[in-house]
Amino acid sequence: MICPPLQVSFLGTGTSGGVPMIACDCIVCSSEDPRDKRLRSSILVRSATTTLVVDTGPDFRYQMLRKKVRHLDAVLFTHPHKDHLAGLDDIRAYNHFGQKPMQVFADSLTEEALRRDFYYAFSETRYPGIPELQLQTITESAFWVGDIPVQPIQVWHHRMPVLGFRFGHFTYITDANRIEEEEMQKIRGSRVLVLNALRKEEHLSHFTLSQAVSLIEQLEVPKGYLTHLSHQMGLHASVSDELPAGVELSYDGLELSFPEKL
Repeated sequence: MICPPLQVSFLGTGTSGGVPMIACDCIVCSSEDPRDKRLRSSILVRSATTTLVVDTGPDFRYQMLRKKVRHLDAVLFTHPHKDHLAGLDDIRAYNHFGQKPMQVFADSLTEEALRRDFYYAFSETRYPGIPELQLQTITESAFWVGDIPVQPIQVWHHRMPVLGFRFGHFTYITDANRIEEEEMQKIRGSRVLVLNALRKEEHLSHFTLSQAVSLIEQLEVPKGYLTHLSHQMGLHASVSDELPAGVELSYDGLELSFPEKL
């Protein structure tokens, strides 16, 4: 699948509670470094003609305003947890200005949650101003959003299947703690891998810092970025000094372009 030049923007790089976390005065939550201010995890992917987002968490509205995203073609969902889909209602603005339904791509498990949580968007009674969604169920088969090729990658978030996505040379995976070998083959050859790393200590359903770094090295991806970070990870500046060459912490507002210079 030939991929056009892409620009990737990190809209959010935090875990479910964001950073700073409510009511916490730890050194990270009190930090003045803007890289320690993390909204819920999401990315924006753009080609010359197509714009999509991966996940619409609780911060979706602010993320779109902060990035000044005036046009959006599609939403791709990784899984049905609230920190990844709670902001979908705000898609209504794009319905209004674009005068068309929003394309929404999700697996069957996430589709079930969307239909439950946003039931009014799927009701036969169409009230004015409700979200207009064109829901498309995806599996592990590759598909296109406009001119952007998308290869889903199934990973495991403890016992929950989660989708990562590969766009050309760029692969994005969040909320995972296990990837089977067959799915890792879909990642190999990527030039950049974004992988979740919640904290340094063991966790039931997320990669730790060391596990994420080891996997990036195992897959021989030249450049790795870590996302879905909690305040327990530590200060951005301090943790960055501990990382090996080729691996960095992502941060809100980080921009990548493809093809990129490595």
